[in-house]
Amino acid sequence: MIQTTIAKPFVKWVGGKTQLLDEVEKSLPKDLHCYEELTYIEPFVGGGAVLFWILQKYSNIKRAVINDINPDLICTYKVIKCDVQRLIDRLYTIQTEYISLSSDGRKEYFLQKRKEYNTKGHSDLENAALFIFLNRTCFNGLYRVNSKGAFNVPHGKYANPKICDKENLLAVSELLQKVEILCGDFAKTEDYATSNSLFYLDPPYKPLSETSSFTSYSKEGFNDAEQIRLRDFCTRISQKQARFVASNSDPIEETSGESFFEQLYYQFKIKRVYATRMINSNPNNRGFVSEIMISNVANI
Repeated sequence: MIQTTIAKPFVKWVGGKTQLLDEVEKSLPKDLHCYEELTYIEPFVGGGAVLFWILQKYSNIKRAVINDINPDLICTYKVIKCDVQRLIDRLYTIQTEYISLSSDGRKEYFLQKRKEYNTKGHSDLENAALFIFLNRTCFNGLYRVNSKGAFNVPHGKYANPKICDKENLLAVSELLQKVEILCGDFAKTEDYATSNSLFYLDPPYKPLSETSSFTSYSKEGFNDAEQIRLRDFCTRISQKQARFVASNSDPIEETSGESFFEQLYYQFKIKRVYATRMINSNPNNRGFVSEIMISNVANI
């Protein structure tokens, strides 16, 4: 059966690129649709907004490779790809149980499921179901772990969260059939760099200030040394004639007035774009923030 639903991210993800898809598209090679047997690679797939958009936009992408350091996120991608119907059934059960409860009962249910999730003693199917449930019902849709790798986001207060989105999960599963799914350090995707590959890199952003980071997507973190290692990665895949587009924050050094990334990526093309800042817990402090897009593509 042909799937007609437009696939979109199955989790809420801080820093997701749904709002920046137009800017991503402008940064791609103008003739991308003409490339034959194109391979698309995302070393930091996160919620997958660009992945799902680009696979549906460009039918000439015959193969895709995604990676993330978060093992529970990658487990969920794999379960959606290979066992989506049983995942839907389990999510429907969880959703029915959760929605039927009072406000206090929902919080208690959430805390119990969070505790179960952090024990890591269950099947991949159950792990994926808990991952999606917690994401859909936690505060602000954050994914945050402490230094021990335990998920620690508090309960959110949503009137009717959509925990089981059957149509979207089926659409995502269909798209993922052409996707190779990896878990680990971003550098392992370098093996896929050829003249016929396109990378989109969306790493954990450099904080705009010492107090602006919301901690971490993974217990390993991503500091300035990692940002430099990523620059070196971009240099190497460019030498292999792969094309890349990368996103990051736009921190201006107070002492020099220069951007960290303008210095780091001086040999590549850089442009500024504007995104909506949604992570701040105070709605009055949310608004437009400058980000940068870095590329070796001529038309950026």
